[in-house]
Amino acid sequence: MSFMQINDLKVYYPIRGGFFNTVVDQVTAVDGISLEFEKGKAYGLVGESGCGKSTTGKSIIGLEKITSGSIIYEGENVTDNRRGRGSSYNRDIQMIFQDAHSSLNPRKRVQDIIAEPIRNFLKLSPDEEKRRINELLAIVGMNEDAKLKYPHEFSGGQKQRIGIARAIACNPKLIIADEPVSALDLSVQAQVLNFMKDIQQEFGLSYLFISHDLGVVKHMCDHISIMYKGRFVESGSRQDIYTNPQHIYTKRLLSAIPDVNPVGREERKKERIEVESNYAANHKNYYDENGKVYDLKKLSMTHYVAMSAHEKGGI
Repeated sequence: MSFMQINDLKVYYPIRGGFFNTVVDQVTAVDGISLEFEKGKAYGLVGESGCGKSTTGKSIIGLEKITSGSIIYEGENVTDNRRGRGSSYNRDIQMIFQDAHSSLNPRKRVQDIIAEPIRNFLKLSPDEEKRRINELLAIVGMNEDAKLKYPHEFSGGQKQRIGIARAIACNPKLIIADEPVSALDLSVQAQVLNFMKDIQQEFGLSYLFISHDLGVVKHMCDHISIMYKGRFVESGSRQDIYTNPQHIYTKRLLSAIPDVNPVGREERKKERIEVESNYAANHKNYYDENGKVYDLKKLSMTHYVAMSAHEKGGI
């Protein structure tokens, strides 16, 4: 049973011009996507840069204005009051940002950064707040001494841990993770991802994991949606996407995943060349005359693919 539904979400940015600075056109960032979130599950949102992934996450949490569509949280439409101070939605939906350094106030000590959501929503006594901060630092594997330091005194991985501690401070139901490891080196990436899986299991968290790295998403997510030009081209379980991809764009992304194993290198190279040739020859068949992605069609209980009615009949 899902606790939150995103229905036909659209985010357009106006383009202004002329003497009176009127709206003359618009940029379509997100164009009619729908999602459902269940407790304890991780959802992946994958696509190339500029496809609308981060805009989707920011619009859900309330950092971007929604043009149309609705967000239903626990049976209530919260589309217009997502940022209401003290609202349960604002408390239960948190975000981990891509740039950990920029997301932390350089003028504040770590204890004040982590305490901010606690002071906004939990109203604990000073002693209770201090204990909660120590608990959160322990959860993310940092010493209590860290709370007296400033963000610039930490490495990239440690800053991301501080961001995670802040995000889980109020026991949220959903964390939107916007490429949380893309700026980290590989060893720290693995450390942070494994830690995020551990706290998911411990606290029953749900994730919306935004990334362009299909390898990372495969490790983290139960359900994956592939995004292109503001729309979903394919959506399904991890097994659907990785073992039975149907859309040509999904196949292209999967073929681009690097593999350091030298065994089968020529076969993989041949497969990539074949996928690229197929994409170049047939990509127009997967989009309408305006280059827009078709609506999703149901292939199975979990698998949806953007295709025309003619293509669906051919599968």
